[in-house]
Amino acid sequence: MAQYELLLPKMGESVAEATVIKWVKQIGDSIDLDDTILEIATDKVDSEVPSPVAGKLVKQLFKEDEVAQVGDIIAIIETGNNEETRTEEVVKPTPIVEEKPEAIPGLEQLSEQKSTTVQSDFTASERFYSPLVKSIASQENISIEELDSIKGSGADGRLNKDDLLNYISNRNGGQSNVSSTISKAPNQPVAEPTGASKQVPVATKTSTTSVSGGDEIIEMDRMRKLIADHMVMSKTTSPHVTSFVEADVTNMVLWRNKVKNSFEKRENEKITFTPIFVEAVAKAIKDFPMINVSVNGTQIIKKRDINIGMAAALPSGNLIVPVIKNADQLNLVGLTKAVNDLAARARISKLKPDETQGGTFTLTNVGSFGNVMGTPIINQPQVAILAVGAIKKKPAVLETEHGDVIAIRHMMFLSLSYDHRVVDGSLGGMFVRRVADYLENWDFNREI
Repeated sequence: MAQYELLLPKMGESVAEATVIKWVKQIGDSIDLDDTILEIATDKVDSEVPSPVAGKLVKQLFKEDEVAQVGDIIAIIETGNNEETRTEEVVKPTPIVEEKPEAIPGLEQLSEQKSTTVQSDFTASERFYSPLVKSIASQENISIEELDSIKGSGADGRLNKDDLLNYISNRNGGQSNVSSTISKAPNQPVAEPTGASKQVPVATKTSTTSVSGGDEIIEMDRMRKLIADHMVMSKTTSPHVTSFVEADVTNMVLWRNKVKNSFEKRENEKITFTPIFVEAVAKAIKDFPMINVSVNGTQIIKKRDINIGMAAALPSGNLIVPVIKNADQLNLVGLTKAVNDLAARARISKLKPDETQGGTFTLTNVGSFGNVMGTPIINQPQVAILAVGAIKKKPAVLETEHGDVIAIRHMMFLSLSYDHRVVDGSLGGMFVRRVADYLENWDFNREI
C-alpha cells in the first residue's frame, strides 16, 4: 500500500505557522477525497485541512495544541494504490523583503526626531523570519545579529514565536515588553512597534478572585485569549479619545427600502446598510487621509490603500474582522457582494488568513445589537475605529422655507475612537462629521 505525506498547506503570504486545534479524523479512520482531516488555527482565523486523496489515516505527526510550520508533514495517509510514497506539493513562503521607505507622504508634518526603536535590516540575514517574529524583535530592540544567534526549534532551525519569547524572558530576567502570547485578535493585525519601553499588562494575568461554591469557572477559549490580550495592548498603546455625531439618515433608509427587493432579484444579493457605511467611510478617508495611518515609534506611516475592516460577530460570541481591500475602488454593488461574502464565510470559519490582514481602518456596527452608540477600542496598529449605532425613529426639528417644523426622522449616532498621539480632536471630529454628511445627503433617486 502506498503512503501519502500530507503537508501543512500555505495559508497566506504572511502566515508561516499554525496550531493544530482538533483532529477530525483519528488513526485508522477511512478518508474520502476532500474530507476534513484536522482543524488548524493561525493568529487570525481557524481553518480546515481537507484530504487531497482517499485512504486511511495511519499517523498523526502533531498533537493538538502543537505548532506546525508551513510545509511540515502533519499526517500520513495510506492510499489504495501501490505507488511509492508521495508528498503533496506545497509552495513554501518566500522570505518577505521589507522595503525601506524613502519618502512617506505626510511625514513632513512630523518634527524630525530619531526613533528609539531599533530598525533592523532583515534583508541583511539569509535566515527566514516571519512577520510576527520581526515585529517582536523590533519592539524588543533586538538587532539582526542578535536574532541570528538565537537557536530555533522550527523546521530547518527556523526561529518561531516561542523560541524568541523564551530568549527574551531569559535575557530580561523574566521581564518582557511583549505579551506572553504576542497574539493578534482574530481578524486583527499585530501592532507595529511603538517604541514604548514600559511593561504591557497581559490580560490572562489577573488578580486573585474569590470564588463561592455556586460560581462556575469557565476557561477562556483560544480566540477569547487572543482578543483579551489584543484589547489590553491597544489600551496601553494608544490614548483613546471618542467623538460623537448624530446623523439624520432618513433619505438613506427610504432609498434602501425602495431598492432592496429589485436589487436582490437582479443581483441575488441582499443589500444591507453596511456597504453604504463602508462607502461613506472610504469617501471620508479620501477627504482626510491622515486618519488612514499607523504609528511606528515617532514615525507616522500614511497608508496608500484604503482597506476597511468590518467587525463581525461569530456564533460563539467572539469577534473577527474581515477586511475589504481597496474599498474606495469598489462601487456599491461590489461593496455589497464583498460584505455579504466575507460575513457569510466568517460565520462558518471559512475565511483565509489574508482576508483578515492589512486593514487600515475598522468599522463596527453596534446597532446590530440594538445599541444606540459605543466607544470601541482601536484595532492596532490602526489609529481609528468607527462605531455606528441603531437607527431609531425620533422627533427632529427641520428647517423649511415656511419655518421650523417637528417631524419623525430616522436618526443614528456615529462614534469615532481615535489615537490621540497622532489624531487631534479637530481631525477626529471633522472626519466623523464628514461620514455623517455623506449619509445625510444620500441621493434618494440614486440608481444602482
